[in-house]
Amino acid sequence: MNFKEFIFVALEGVRNNKLRSFLTTLGIVIGIAAVIAVIAIGEGGKAMIIGEMEKFGTNIYQIYPNYRDGEYTKPRDFTKEDVEVIKKISPEVKWLSPMKYSRGEIRSSLGKKNARIIGTTADYKLIRSVELARGRFFNEEDDAVGRRVVVLDEKLGEEIFGRDNPVGQRVMLWNSQPALVIGVIKARESQLGMEPDRMAYVPISFMEGSNQWRYVNSLIGSAASKDTVYKAMDRTKLILERRHNSPGHYDSYSMEEEMKTVNKITGIMGLIISSIAGVSLLVGGIGVMNIMLVSVTERTREIGIRMALGAKRKDILMQFLIEAVVLCSIGGVIGIILGYGGAMVVAQFLNLPPLVSWWTALGAFIFSAIIGIFFGIYPANKASKLDPIVALRRE
Repeated sequence: MNFKEFIFVALEGVRNNKLRSFLTTLGIVIGIAAVIAVIAIGEGGKAMIIGEMEKFGTNIYQIYPNYRDGEYTKPRDFTKEDVEVIKKISPEVKWLSPMKYSRGEIRSSLGKKNARIIGTTADYKLIRSVELARGRFFNEEDDAVGRRVVVLDEKLGEEIFGRDNPVGQRVMLWNSQPALVIGVIKARESQLGMEPDRMAYVPISFMEGSNQWRYVNSLIGSAASKDTVYKAMDRTKLILERRHNSPGHYDSYSMEEEMKTVNKITGIMGLIISSIAGVSLLVGGIGVMNIMLVSVTERTREIGIRMALGAKRKDILMQFLIEAVVLCSIGGVIGIILGYGGAMVVAQFLNLPPLVSWWTALGAFIFSAIIGIFFGIYPANKASKLDPIVALRRE
């Protein structure tokens, strides 16, 4: 018999024993389906998280005091002069802006809301790729003269002004500082379903003049390209350390590092869950071996006839080995279909994009075939070693 005939014989056996074949491959089906579903949902979730992070730009980095090594914020850690020097002598740094954080009540004539208030400069708009729904972001002149202006995020504007246009209206910050609303930042829809914090942005000179937390908390920057992010971070830290005579005082992180961390974590979680799901593949493989041993016992006389007609031991070995591989491969195909279908249902419910690459499906199919080979060798070998005379006597 040639390879094609072996396949036909195996398929004929599956057709003649549909229920037994289905029960035999059930473990393989469940295992492959679980692995495919986990990979699809995991890749979809990772793609969604990375997509959310990329909205803020992949070239972004931040410099702050090295809290991990016991450093703390000092009054002159970051200055406007630092920013200008770094931008001037570092070609890797495209934009750079100081950041001061505060929380306070923002009150209008129609409502009030506690929000996070950020003091920064005009570069922030370029670093974060800020999109405006109305008005404008503050510019260098606003910051130079300490103009009392504020830019609200869209949600905050709706909560304290209702249907009215906030631009051109006045608000009160920190209960005592009046400011003119000059812009509204367009809300960014989050696929993660997280409710963003309410934010307001003011020129950093306005915040300093209002005696709101005189320390600058950090610097936020954007590298000239994705490839120069780490160089821009290192150069920024080096300049700060030299200007302030404080080696090791500064630390940094970048969006690129965040995305690598996400990839690593989701990869580990996917591997762990897939390994757990893979236990059912082991159980399924044992089931295949068990049924193949039963099949060898049931077909002892058939094996004896084949040998009497000239079949060699390797032919008998190949016949039963291919039957095991065909059973597992059929289970693998069904598992791939069910796994992808299950991933689609779960992804629809969680609003995730399910991603199943062709190599994942191919890998699952090949793995199911390998299981067939591994767990089919022993029954096939046992069948090939039967004595033809003893086999022919079997009723």
